[in-house]
Amino acid sequence: MTTTDTHRPRLYQGDGDSLMEADRRSDRIIILPSHDPREATVGGGEIRIQWGQSLLRDVLAGRYRTVVCGINDTDNSHGIIGTLLELVTTSQWTVESATSYARVFQESASLHGRGDREPYILKFDLDSILVLAILRPRGQAHFTLDDLEKGFRTIAKMLQHRHDRQPTASVSFLGAHSNRLIDQNGEEPAFEAILRTIYNAGYRGDVYPSLAMWHKAPTGAFATYPFPESLDRMRDGSS
Repeated sequence: MTTTDTHRPRLYQGDGDSLMEADRRSDRIIILPSHDPREATVGGGEIRIQWGQSLLRDVLAGRYRTVVCGINDTDNSHGIIGTLLELVTTSQWTVESATSYARVFQESASLHGRGDREPYILKFDLDSILVLAILRPRGQAHFTLDDLEKGFRTIAKMLQHRHDRQPTASVSFLGAHSNRLIDQNGEEPAFEAILRTIYNAGYRGDVYPSLAMWHKAPTGAFATYPFPESLDRMRDGSS
């Protein structure tokens, strides 16, 4: 055993460290340090990425006051909003009533609203949690990054100086069944593209990756966004 190994902090008691060495059969995430933990900025200027955590468990445990997700006016039975409405017992909303409300709102907005204000944000007060749902534009089968940018600009304004709505968590919009996110090539965008979009829109809450991203090793992942400049230097061919 080297001197470095001797002074390396242990994660688990007993033989836990050696027993918990991950293999390729298990879901694995390699977290890379991105900043000096001794340095901090006031105001929380980053997006935290909650790798390996369960959004539903954290919401039901009362760790968040606001959740951001998507909604459409046809079917949300397989979406996160439908699951939240089923699990939060203090809510009088159901997935059917929420979808109906989205449909009525969509029809009213098409008659009296302005198209350039889409996508709209619907608020669902579940007593213990506030859901800010980005309404998928009418006639679209999926969300786009442009929809996400516009939606999160509105959400950032709704959260600004509202301490009663903090802390806030958002889904990643990847791996969705009811409200898919598609880029200009007809495919799901990279997680980094989503983070860049919502960060530039002003969002500074937490984001939960999709379950499919829990098995990304050996690719390293950062726990905050913006990512370190070293990533761009490597992509440009520099060390």
